[in-house]
Amino acid sequence: MPIEMYIISGDVARVNGQLAVSRAFGDKNLKSHLSSDPDVTNADVDAETDLLILASDGLWKVMSNQEAVDIVRKVKDPEKAAKQLAIEALVRESKDDISCIVVRFKG
Repeated sequence: MPIEMYIISGDVARVNGQLAVSRAFGDKNLKSHLSSDPDVTNADVDAETDLLILASDGLWKVMSNQEAVDIVRKVKDPEKAAKQLAIEALVRESKDDISCIVVRFKG
C-alpha cells in the first residue's frame, strides 16, 4: 500500500512572540496559550475504505473534509493527490503551515 507525503511550509505561527512548534507544548510559560489535547477520531478501516487524508490545519482551515476527498478522488497517485491538496490550500490563501499525507487503500 503506497504512502506518500508532500509538505509545503507556509507562515510560521507564533505564540507569545515565540515560535509555536510542537516543542512549545512542554514550555511552562506558554501553557496558557496552547492546548496539547489531541483531536482524536476512531474509524474502522475495512474493505469499503479507499483513502485516508492526514493533514495539518493549514489545509483544514481552508477546505472541508468533503472538498479534500473530492480533490483526492480525482487523482489516482497519492503523492500527486497530496501535492494537489497543498496547492489548493495555497490557492485558497491558507496562512498556516500545510502538511498533507494521502494513503490509498485501493488501487
